[in-house]
Amino acid sequence: MGLGSDASSSSSRLDSAPLLPHHSAEGGHLSSQPKTFANVFIAVVGAGVLGLPYTFSRTGWAAGSILLLSVALLTFYCMMLLVACRRRLADDHPKMLSSFGDLGDAVFGAPGRLAVDTMLVLSQASFCVGYLIFISNTMAHLYPVFAPSSNVFLSPKALFIYAMLPFQLGLNSIKTLTLLAPLSIFADVVDLGAMGVVVGQDVSTWLAAHPPVAAFGAPAALLYGAGVSVYAFEGVCMVLPLEAEAADKKKFGATLGLSMTFIAVMYGLFGVMGYVAFGDATRDIITTNLGSGWLSAAVQLGLCINLFFTMPVMMNPVYEVAERLFHGKRYCWWMRWVLVVTVGLAAMLVPNFTDFLSLVGSSVCVLLGFVLPATFHIKVFGAEMGWVGVLSDVLLVVLGLVLAVFGTYSSLKEQGKPGRRKKRTQTNRASCGSPAWSVSRPHVPGEVSLLIFSPAPSV
Repeated sequence: MGLGSDASSSSSRLDSAPLLPHHSAEGGHLSSQPKTFANVFIAVVGAGVLGLPYTFSRTGWAAGSILLLSVALLTFYCMMLLVACRRRLADDHPKMLSSFGDLGDAVFGAPGRLAVDTMLVLSQASFCVGYLIFISNTMAHLYPVFAPSSNVFLSPKALFIYAMLPFQLGLNSIKTLTLLAPLSIFADVVDLGAMGVVVGQDVSTWLAAHPPVAAFGAPAALLYGAGVSVYAFEGVCMVLPLEAEAADKKKFGATLGLSMTFIAVMYGLFGVMGYVAFGDATRDIITTNLGSGWLSAAVQLGLCINLFFTMPVMMNPVYEVAERLFHGKRYCWWMRWVLVVTVGLAAMLVPNFTDFLSLVGSSVCVLLGFVLPATFHIKVFGAEMGWVGVLSDVLLVVLGLVLAVFGTYSSLKEQGKPGRRKKRTQTNRASCGSPAWSVSRPHVPGEVSLLIFSPAPSV
């Protein structure tokens, strides 16, 4: 699906859900409940799921599961807050409030839209940084063809990013996403297939050996787990476009809740099985625990191709905001190129995939997913809500701010712990699961790949 000329900043990710039909003022075909269910799945499920087993190895499988379900519930609640705000304001605004940015403008004017746009740009760009980290680390792990280097801009990971940049510059120069939209269906098929393979091999590994696992980790790891969990449910910006396209608006909440429950259970199963299969040897990207067989390589390459073609779709909201603010809403190829290069350079500086997910989830995603929806709801309904409703919104804002401050601080500290990473690396190399799935190729000392976590520079 291509973007219309009047697409708003926070609705651009609608193109990543190609099952959604466009509808006009004259009417048209809207999404049935099964299609709405599928679109919610497409909008929410992303690369964050690959870091859940490692997160559970930090928090413990029980604590991680509780965190995951709690975040899913809060995310659903905040999504419904946005829907309630849009429904209340729809009659007062002739222009349809079809996006998060439109709602921010209706509630707080220009500052509201600016707040949403800022958080949206940071989150979408950060997602793409995560994509490049995953792709480059996976390729460096599968194909150790480059000599190791202590310079982060000359490491094997960085060289793979340099190799991708020309192709990404070309893809991100495309004005319309029409040609890329069908790839989002392929992306989700690959995600589901990869998750199925990983869970299947997790079960096989666990049956062969039962590594020790913990139900609860250190309390300090809870902030880390909360950040990754928030990142994993990062589809809040899509709820208004999804609700606008739903044929049965009255049943949208039930459909959304059912889809979120299904995703939460699937995430929990994936995280728990990955952790109990490999124990303390669980790596930051679970697919690298599977070893060097052809099936493992096929899964990892499929995920890399998936994220490679998803990146232009995810960057489109960033371009839309940048071109609207700095280029009069006109297409600007050189601005897109600058943004792509900036994202690539940022990816070179981040050594650990899941640590980065926690940082993004704790900072940007918490503000976008919890703080802004609750703030909008207080503004719209505050005069008529009872003290219980006001208190719940205020507590949600406070919770979001606390998670943002302390979670971001905790995640930044994680980026600067070379001693812990070295210890974990030695553990991974000593016990990487059952012989059937262990990595058979020798590890090159100092190699920058998913087998080694180098000292973390500043993000």
